Amino acid sequence: MQEITQYLNSSKTDNFFLLAGPCVIEGEQMAMDIAGYVSEIAVRLDVPYVFKGSYRKANRSRLDSFTGIGDIEALEILKKVRDTFGIPVVTDIHSAAEAEMAAAYVDILQIPAFLCRQTDLLLAAAATGKMVNIKKGQFLSPGSMKFAVEKVREAGNDKVAITERGTTFGYQDLIIDYRGIPEMKKNGCPVILDITHSLQQPNQSAGVTGGRPDLIETVARAGIAVGVDGLFIETHPNPSVAKSDGANMLKLDLLPSLLENLTVLRRAVNEIKQEPV
Repeated sequence: MQEITQYLNSSKTDNFFLLAGPCVIEGEQMAMDIAGYVSEIAVRLDVPYVFKGSYRKANRSRLDSFTGIGDIEALEILKKVRDTFGIPVVTDIHSAAEAEMAAAYVDILQIPAFLCRQTDLLLAAAATGKMVNIKKGQFLSPGSMKFAVEKVREAGNDKVAITERGTTFGYQDLIIDYRGIPEMKKNGCPVILDITHSLQQPNQSAGVTGGRPDLIETVARAGIAVGVDGLFIETHPNPSVAKSDGANMLKLDLLPSLLENLTVLRRAVNEIKQEPV
């Protein structure tokens, strides 16, 4: 596997890169099926692809919500995806103690949005030498994310990215401020748009997060138009039975047409940028 930052910039057509997969690892066959399916699409469209899957979901609304199949078992599945398809993998970590453990299996460590200000977590992730993808807290301004980035860099790791995933809008909704994309790009690191989590409707009275998957393409198109470097999409063969975040996931068989449309849009945006002012 080539160095991760080189891989993310490896598209010959200056395309966006993609982080995609299930919310949480539910089992080996499901993970392998998704990774294989998306890998084929990504190669065809020249989209650098990173398989995404949480080995454990530590932040759930209800005590009886599914959290995972077991840490090591899920991490072993992520490693198998990596080795089988020759693609990088990314997973969330939730405490400083998890950083070194997860780093042995994955290429990118992801900091959940609610934990993006946890200094010990950021420093532990940085110390592994892996790329660190920091999700912007729903409660933070885009400009304030520079401090999270600085923590990773000052720990001696310059492989860092920021992911926008919406801002709290009332009690049960999120909204994306697209002005934040160019603001966060000032940090000189990749900026990713988490499309599916930005469409969550959290804090529902039933204790299960809602969502608006019908707006996935709308949000993705807007992100491409304002210049995001990467897209983050949670996808599942049957979101209605997904064990986490099914309400805002993209059905897997809808992904090819979405990515085809977005690569066309990306080419158009690139052409506009190259025109003389």
